[in-house]
Amino acid sequence: MPNELHPDGINALVYGDHGAPRDILGLHRVDEGYVARVFYPYARAAYLLADGERTAMTSLHDHGLFEAPLAGVPASPHRYEIVTPAGDTITIHDPYTFPLTFSDYDLYLWNEGRLLDSYRKFGAQLRDVGGVRGVNFAVWAPNAQKVAVIGDFNGWDARVHPMHRHGDSGVWELFIPGLAAGAKYKFEIRSQYNRYQAEKFDPFAFGSELRPSTASVVEDLTTYEWQDAGWMKTRGQGDPLQKPMAIYEVHLGSWRRDADNAWLTYRQLADELVDYVKEMGYTHVELLPVAEHPFDGSWGYQVTGYYAPTRRFGSPDDFKYFVDTCHQNGIGVILDWVPAHFPKDGFSLSFFDGTHLYEHDDPRLGEHPDWGTYIFNYGRNEVRNFLISNALFWLREYHIDGLRVDAVSSMLYLDFGREDGQWIPNEHGGNENLPAVDFIKQANEVIHSEFPGAITIAEESTAWAMVSRPTYIGGLGFTFKWNMGWMHDTLKYISLDPVHRRYHHNNLTFSMMYAFTENFVLSLSHDEVVHGKGSLMNKAPGDWWQKFATLRLLSGYQYTHPGKKLNFMGHEFGQWREWSEMQGLDWHLLDYETHQAAQDWHRDLNHFYQAQPALYEQDYTTDGFQWIEANDNAQSVFSYMRFAEDRDDFLVVVCNFTPIPRYDYRVGVPQEGYYKELLNSDSEIYGGSNMGNAGGCWTSPHGWQMLPYSLTLTIPPLSVMILKWQKP
Repeated sequence: MPNELHPDGINALVYGDHGAPRDILGLHRVDEGYVARVFYPYARAAYLLADGERTAMTSLHDHGLFEAPLAGVPASPHRYEIVTPAGDTITIHDPYTFPLTFSDYDLYLWNEGRLLDSYRKFGAQLRDVGGVRGVNFAVWAPNAQKVAVIGDFNGWDARVHPMHRHGDSGVWELFIPGLAAGAKYKFEIRSQYNRYQAEKFDPFAFGSELRPSTASVVEDLTTYEWQDAGWMKTRGQGDPLQKPMAIYEVHLGSWRRDADNAWLTYRQLADELVDYVKEMGYTHVELLPVAEHPFDGSWGYQVTGYYAPTRRFGSPDDFKYFVDTCHQNGIGVILDWVPAHFPKDGFSLSFFDGTHLYEHDDPRLGEHPDWGTYIFNYGRNEVRNFLISNALFWLREYHIDGLRVDAVSSMLYLDFGREDGQWIPNEHGGNENLPAVDFIKQANEVIHSEFPGAITIAEESTAWAMVSRPTYIGGLGFTFKWNMGWMHDTLKYISLDPVHRRYHHNNLTFSMMYAFTENFVLSLSHDEVVHGKGSLMNKAPGDWWQKFATLRLLSGYQYTHPGKKLNFMGHEFGQWREWSEMQGLDWHLLDYETHQAAQDWHRDLNHFYQAQPALYEQDYTTDGFQWIEANDNAQSVFSYMRFAEDRDDFLVVVCNFTPIPRYDYRVGVPQEGYYKELLNSDSEIYGGSNMGNAGGCWTSPHGWQMLPYSLTLTIPPLSVMILKWQKP
């Protein structure tokens, strides 16, 4: 058969520069019938296996390009028998005769930013085509001249499996028969610009190698059998704003280590961490990012594999087992999600196809000066699609219950972390990042539409309005927002010597001026116990006893203040050392009675919180809170009430932020009768001085603080005391 291929095309193929391999390879119609072509670098010989016949193929180039004629299309997928340069014989299917998966409509939606399940198309998808098992690879690289799949299955040789480009969409695709889960791979990209060439991690990879190795891994996400149907069915029932939420924030690599200081696996954590969280009475765990990241010291906030649970603790199925176990024990799982920025590591998203594809090319828009990372280009449809699809991926494939979105402030403002002249105003001359705002709104709308009951939480530290309000009234659409102002003011207050607190009384009262402007989460997170800030225990002044008492008071105040609750691991038992990702928490401290008592307090406080509707049903309405006395700065005592939807179900809370007991302290109350002392942080079982009111107190008919009745109480030092009216 005469060779009708252009010599330049042949040379481009055999030397690894051809961007349209299906133009040459695979099955092609010619005048006499069909011709099959195969390329295998430096193969000695090749044979066509089709319809039960073995035909010797003609060499078109001594680098390993062969062809053979066929009378018609084979009844079943044909194969090739290759004699390798080493003299071995291998049999392979023809990758270039299998149909492509992307339709024109898929490509249209992708380029429009509306292919919301794009993770089901891109990456490495296990497929069965006509009885042939293999993996379909797809990647977006619009500025590439040529893209190839390289891996342990082809000797990492970019000449073996060049990919097909779908026109102007920028999408490249190839089905490789015979591959299975566990195969390691990357994309070798040769750009149209400046001879740029790089081996890249798959942005949509479901798995990865353990650092410092950086290859993507083919994973099968369809094999795990979930056992949490009951949880998933009821998750969307009811209003999350009216449910209790006590979140235990966890870094999986340092919650606990084994005897050799090695990480616990996802399955070990499913046994140990879940039991602990359940016993301690938390409703949710919030995990610092588990998406793949190369640097331990980033705590997961510099993500390179957005669709891959980190290999540090096990496989994707192992992580599913962890989430499943949480759900079976009534515990929700929230993931830290990082769409604000990504690292500059050359193997991942940065400068992906020889251009700033995922990031802005102008450093005034595309780089975080404080963090040394890139900022996503939210104005590019495909980038926005990549991120929203990623959010849906975690919620759908891993049954995650919510996403806490990191560094939202850095997304909203063009001048975040920048001086004058280092940023570009938006089209209206302002500092708002309008494409980022649109992205955030769209992401929240899609998440809440697709997954009723799932929540989103913003880490947003500015006064941006309506962060946790619906988008249809102008909000950003988050379910909740971290209350950073409450956190800063409260920690500043408790770090003061008690004698000076009277002069900073407004640090605690100010939060009620804005408590209902957003759906707040009161967060005492990992950010407050790192980088020289010290532990919560070390923030509290005074002697040993006063520090523990202050810690109990702090958490009691947090749990009785309107808003959902979050505490970082170690807070609950009084960790002294500042947190480090390099070792586990100091669990040996529980050998000491004081630390065990602190843990007991947190456990009982969590269970008490869930049992009292007054502490969670009306977190976000003024009907749920009323000051009794907000102005006793002279004694640093605060008293207030929390109400359930049933107005007769209320709690009286009294906090004393000095080490001085207050005797015969009068507190106004709305109902006559007996008020039972339900919880007292100064109880001896929690390490306190056991001062209190003998279990409760009867009202006096003397009105006080604009309320018709009053209680005369003994207020212990550095304490929080909670009383409840006993309805006749």
